[in-house]
Amino acid sequence: MPTVPRRRRSPEDVAAAAPVAGPRRVLLAAPRGYCAGVDRAVIAVEKALEAYGPPVYVRKQIVHNLHVVQTLEEKGAIFVEETEEVPEGALVVFSAHGVSPAVVQSAEDRGLRTIDATCPLVTKVHREAVRFARDDFDILLIGHEGHEEVEGTYGEAPEHMQIVNGPEDVEKVSVRDPEKVIWLSQTTLSVDETMLTVNKLRERFPSLQDPPSDDICYATSNRQTAVKKIAPQADLVIVVGSSNSSNSVRLVEVALEYGAKAAYRVDFANQVDESWFEGVATVGVTSGASVPENLVQDVMRLLAEYGYGDVEEVVTAQEDIMFSLPKELRATLKAMGDDSRGLGGRRSNVS
Repeated sequence: MPTVPRRRRSPEDVAAAAPVAGPRRVLLAAPRGYCAGVDRAVIAVEKALEAYGPPVYVRKQIVHNLHVVQTLEEKGAIFVEETEEVPEGALVVFSAHGVSPAVVQSAEDRGLRTIDATCPLVTKVHREAVRFARDDFDILLIGHEGHEEVEGTYGEAPEHMQIVNGPEDVEKVSVRDPEKVIWLSQTTLSVDETMLTVNKLRERFPSLQDPPSDDICYATSNRQTAVKKIAPQADLVIVVGSSNSSNSVRLVEVALEYGAKAAYRVDFANQVDESWFEGVATVGVTSGASVPENLVQDVMRLLAEYGYGDVEEVVTAQEDIMFSLPKELRATLKAMGDDSRGLGGRRSNVS
């Protein structure tokens, strides 16, 4: 992604560009950054490279973050779009977003060794799809058509499922039996927009059933809650995250919806445009669930250069969920004497 050219100016020059009401400060959202599922997937690739040596193939981006992908490529990971691109007999890792049964079968047909790094919370949605298809429900999957997670979930029960992109799709939905309808969702959606879609669906299908537990993952929900807390106070919100990261894009939308005067998404600190600071007293900062903390700290250092050195961390939740590594990898690591098992989104860097 091309960077935004930035002409360096002193804090004094920035201050002179427009008057600022009040002291310059940063509201740093927490939770932010890596979730347990992302951490598990990234570590799975790193450990696979250590255990088996490069190359290790990865179907799609392991997580939706440009920096993470580039860093793993430097270590010997090769990212491909489909299993057909992987040499027969080679090792391939399935990304955190999950895959359909057809992809699993394709890998088996090619004799590939596989490591399934699907986030356990995505796997939960897959299992729900299988269960309700078996019970002959019509399944309404709320999500973005074409997103890898949606493709994987849809592939579990295509004959029972239809994708609902958002509220605007509700009128197009048709079902066989209005008494046997359930909704599921992509895990990284806007909580508010999802519930708007659900409410509209329920107006059409009053017997619409909810999933057994929330499909939108804890990390997505927590990051949106934190942004909702800081947005009303922020003249500007900067979200660190990649353009193909659904939850990062949603954070920009949520910030604007909840009162931020402006909000932008960047992959890296050098994409921050200094014109954004004109007249800005309070800057909110957060990051998507696939963003390592070092990228956030790069933004924080840049803000300090421009006079935003007063930092308040706004904490709305504590996260301590940890996921064990994929079972295919645990056995190998155990044989090597590496007892890496319980791993969650607590690391600060990918370097």
